[in-house]
Amino acid sequence: MIDRPSEKEEEFFKRQEMEHLRKMAREKEERLKAQEREEGKKRHWMKCPKCGMDLTEIEFRKIKVDKCFSCEGVFLDRGELEALLKTEDMNLMKKIAKVFAG
Repeated sequence: MIDRPSEKEEEFFKRQEMEHLRKMAREKEERLKAQEREEGKKRHWMKCPKCGMDLTEIEFRKIKVDKCFSCEGVFLDRGELEALLKTEDMNLMKKIAKVFAG
């Protein structure tokens, strides 16, 4: 004869099952968010955030910056502005404006 689990045992197993289902749902949500980020990155990679046209990577003082030749926007990646500002030239901003001016 097979003994049925007690009420406490059944409750324990149901809690275990519910926790497992919650964990699976969280993992699925994380995978979907990661997938969305990757798809968004592919869609927007090297696209101008202002007008949506293609960005072109150009070099300015050995630093690669992204330029949109449609709206004339110039975009810097993380650390690029700091790298530009580390130069000793006090007229740097005037020179940057002159280089990137349409």
